[in-house]
Amino acid sequence: MIRPSKESIDEAHRSTIERHIANGDLGAIEEIWLAQVQEDPLNLSFFVPVAQALGTARETETAHFLLELLDDQLTEKGEWSVRLELLRRAAHLLIDADSFHSSIIETLEKVYGDRPSYEQMAEKVGMHRAVEDHAKTWKKAQRLAGLLAFDIGSIVHMEGKGGGRVEAVNMELESFKVTFEDEMVLQVGFGGAHKLLQPLAPEHILYKKMVDPDSLLEMKAQAPNELLHLVFSSYDKPLTGAQIKRILAGVVLEKKWNSWWTAARKHPQVIASTKVKRAYEWAESTADAQGAVWRSFTEASPRGQMDLLRRDGARDQELLGRMSTVLEEQAAQAVAQDPGLACEIWFALERSGEVPPTAEWSPQSLVSSLKDLRPMLAGIQARPLRERTYELLREQREDWTDLYAQMLLQEKDARALDILTESLEESAPQHLDSFFDLLLSQPKKNPPAFVWFLERAADRPEWLGRNPVRMVKQLLFVLNDDSFASYRAARLMPLVESGGTLPRLLSHLDQAQAEEVATTIEKTGNLEDYQRKPLITAIHLRFPELRQEEEEPLYATLEKIAAKRVAMKELVEVEIPANRRAIEEARELGDLRENFEYKSARQRHEYLSARASALNHDLTRVRPIDPTQVTGSEVVIGSKIQLTAENGTQRVITILGPWESEPEKDILSSESEMAKSLLGLTPGDSIELVGESYRIETIEPYE
Repeated sequence: MIRPSKESIDEAHRSTIERHIANGDLGAIEEIWLAQVQEDPLNLSFFVPVAQALGTARETETAHFLLELLDDQLTEKGEWSVRLELLRRAAHLLIDADSFHSSIIETLEKVYGDRPSYEQMAEKVGMHRAVEDHAKTWKKAQRLAGLLAFDIGSIVHMEGKGGGRVEAVNMELESFKVTFEDEMVLQVGFGGAHKLLQPLAPEHILYKKMVDPDSLLEMKAQAPNELLHLVFSSYDKPLTGAQIKRILAGVVLEKKWNSWWTAARKHPQVIASTKVKRAYEWAESTADAQGAVWRSFTEASPRGQMDLLRRDGARDQELLGRMSTVLEEQAAQAVAQDPGLACEIWFALERSGEVPPTAEWSPQSLVSSLKDLRPMLAGIQARPLRERTYELLREQREDWTDLYAQMLLQEKDARALDILTESLEESAPQHLDSFFDLLLSQPKKNPPAFVWFLERAADRPEWLGRNPVRMVKQLLFVLNDDSFASYRAARLMPLVESGGTLPRLLSHLDQAQAEEVATTIEKTGNLEDYQRKPLITAIHLRFPELRQEEEEPLYATLEKIAAKRVAMKELVEVEIPANRRAIEEARELGDLRENFEYKSARQRHEYLSARASALNHDLTRVRPIDPTQVTGSEVVIGSKIQLTAENGTQRVITILGPWESEPEKDILSSESEMAKSLLGLTPGDSIELVGESYRIETIEPYE
């Protein structure tokens, strides 16, 4: 193995060698050299600088002699890779120009000669051409080594694909055939191999998965900690649980993963990474692991310290004690200014069994004594701990219903809102009435609570019936309000679609309310037509008398209908969503009053919505033209009519729908006056068109 390369020898050797060279004491240098050859012949970072220093001092014969001694030793020990590196760095001092190429080829054959594709690859890179050009020879040797790293049988890794085996080399196409763990086969070109593929060493876990998977299964059963250590040592970087799961796929079964990982990460040398979020590392020893945890703890915020206490406190009782002492001090300082944080620390210490026995306060005492609990409750960021404090409040305060009602106005977590409302429904429903009225009148007072209310209302008929018209209008309003931007795609839009709150609201409307809601839905710009139409249809099914008279059908060819549907799909699935994203991006640029990008995107939105609305409306009334219904007995839509004027001039008119209309080619829209005058006529009939009298000769289906 080659020792790490350095640009020069260390200072002690440097000054000694320089002194001996200056004094011409070459014998002393030879003694030092021979000692190093005996001690560590692979340390080229010593030998090469000394030889170069001798060459600079014009002692090339000595340099050559000493390098030959080293070369003999490397050759005798079979250290051909090291010899190749020695030639690369000091060939000008070791061998003459005539022997240069043959020495390189000889060494390359010793290093790579057993590779299946060595001969072909050497020919491919031109190792036997331009042998006098030493610089090019080394470039070719470097390329040869790089390509042979992916020779047949090599085990490699590809990002996103996992481990794979090189099955074949195609010299003509200059590509490697690689089969991966999932049996996927890819062809990787010579030029891209070093970018896409990483050769794996035999000790790498993915190498073992490809070559000897049974050893990993045995390790999982007999020494699971060694398996996890092998994963970390293979990558030498922090890894998340998800990454480790992918690496061990096939070794640890999916159904056994949670139990295996829960136990494995408790190993005392597994620590949370400070570099990568939610990732882990393997410490050199248990002491190193505890030291790393303590350093992370001292640098963390109080809440970060609580996380570390929960995750790593159980590693060591002494470490747990130190952590607890620091947090006790943090809590004592926070009681007055940040009682919410103090309560969180108390609960964290309680969970770890380290509650301060002599503390003059507790969450119970704060709940009982504080006049205004809202700051404390708002300061408890962890929702489960805030829920626990709500329970304490109910147990210890007679005015708990009033306090719950106050917290409804500031609570943002859905689960916590569930707890508050369930409690008030039983004991003080009047508070809920006031809360719901406030949400419906001023949804921007608490956007998270209003979204929660809309979501929960879908399964609460009594909530839907409170004020359904107001709820519809406010839901449609917040769809385009900036205060609700973060909820729009994931939580609000599903509420207007099938199964959501808005469709369920419709069953709570009387006819007058339904008419008002239908008008609101028709006029709002916050819905796309594919969302609007099912809502209007549902209203008309309940109240048929609200349905407008059916419009005249629009006729079109099957080909044109298909093209229009493709255009509609493009609008709904591509152009409108892209425009919506453009609006969001423009909104983030700042003041909307002076925001040209926002105004432009909004104008584009209005245009696209109007276009989609018109096209959707046309598609709802379109009827296909059936050429098989054109019998020739009378003019119908889809007819091609042969006409002859009195002067013998002939004219062919085709009647199709407005989408196909091309008057300049005598293709008329069925809705045009001329087409209407022709419909119903039969062969032999006469008609006057633009001041000219024509006789109908034949009627045929359009082509």
